[in-house]
Amino acid sequence: MKDDAAYIPTKYDSVFWIDVDRIVPNPYQPRKEFTEAGLNSLAESIRQYGVLQPLVVSRTEVEKPEGGLESMYELVAGERRLRASRLAGLRQVPVVIRQGDSNLTKLELAIIENLQREDLNAIDRAKALQKLIDEFGISHAECAAKIGKSREYVSNSLRLLSLPEHMQAAIVGREMSEGHARPLMALNDRPEERETLFKEIILKRLPVRAAERIARSIAQERVHKKNRKSPEMVEIEKSLTETLGTRVIIETNAEGGCLRIDFFSPDDLQQLVDALAAQQAAEKAAPAFPLFPHTTQLSDDPVPPAAPEEKSEDDELYSVSSFSV
Repeated sequence: MKDDAAYIPTKYDSVFWIDVDRIVPNPYQPRKEFTEAGLNSLAESIRQYGVLQPLVVSRTEVEKPEGGLESMYELVAGERRLRASRLAGLRQVPVVIRQGDSNLTKLELAIIENLQREDLNAIDRAKALQKLIDEFGISHAECAAKIGKSREYVSNSLRLLSLPEHMQAAIVGREMSEGHARPLMALNDRPEERETLFKEIILKRLPVRAAERIARSIAQERVHKKNRKSPEMVEIEKSLTETLGTRVIIETNAEGGCLRIDFFSPDDLQQLVDALAAQQAAEKAAPAFPLFPHTTQLSDDPVPPAAPEEKSEDDELYSVSSFSV
């Protein structure tokens, strides 16, 4: 993808050749990480073919130490190409000069340019969006409209900044992904357990799904303590978890409660639907039995054997020795 997709010069734009020493970085540039290997690769391409896409700059007048004014150019889009051009030893680069851009426009262009690059890390993206919101007093919805994304995209990106600095650094350093950040943020109110999960992600290289399961398990324990479930309810919850092969949480209240069944992908959801459908079909084909029969003996006193009953031939058809869900 082009480095300055936020603004693509047209055939009607005038292209000028400007000394690289007269081009200063964009102070609103959200991208902080430029890999050496990527810049070297681009520099080699520029040595062979030149700068194929002009940079975009704005002109500003600055006072010279000896007096008088000098034209300088502030980069709007194309910082990777500018850095690579310097590595390639170029003295001048082609530019298109934009007139009358405000600071807000420069920041918007820099953000859009970088958001359209696949390798922009999530933390730099979040910091850029936060800067756009803070410095220019716009809402999440207004910010989303300016960059062509949803409000949820902006809000979820900004949530990454709630993580401690060392966890943000792990995302920047590709030690963990943005997907790993979601279960960590779910534990923001439990910093010790969040730190333990973070260390497991880094040291054990946990996949995202495993991290989500651990975070949900911690959340379930918290719900258990809050709701003070009865032993019978806990047993039902455990049985459903084993039967469905995923986390099941029962939450109770004065009016009743709700049953939450976790799934982590469309395939997981389909498997749950198939399992429930199979259970329903089995119940239609067999007589009704309690879903969770209580077999625990509550008294230590021996239970006298029941008097033998006469069984009909029909009764024998429904005699079972065990039942499990």
